Amino acid sequence: MKTGALITFACEAGALIGASNEQAALRSFGEQLGLAFQIADDLLDAEGDAARLGKATRKDAGKATFLSVAGAAGAKQWLSALKADMAVALQAFGPRADGLRQAATSW
Repeated sequence: MKTGALITFACEAGALIGASNEQAALRSFGEQLGLAFQIADDLLDAEGDAARLGKATRKDAGKATFLSVAGAAGAKQWLSALKADMAVALQAFGPRADGLRQAATSW
């Protein structure tokens, strides 16, 4: 939740600083990106290779994670749905949001 909150604020901060009326869309995108990040991290922890990732894996065994709730297949479906939702949240921005789109699909 901490990382997700930081990601959400980072996305929303631009609208706040720029006095944009698109603050809600950027907040929604940030919340979805934060959730997607956590799901992807849970998947990497369960399925990833520690040498490739550069960090220990399987440290979340026995903890409440998205995989423990939905299983690997369910978590992957959830992640896919979040990616689609993020694309919708950014539609109004056109090419100005290409950097955010890349962040949402680069993993």
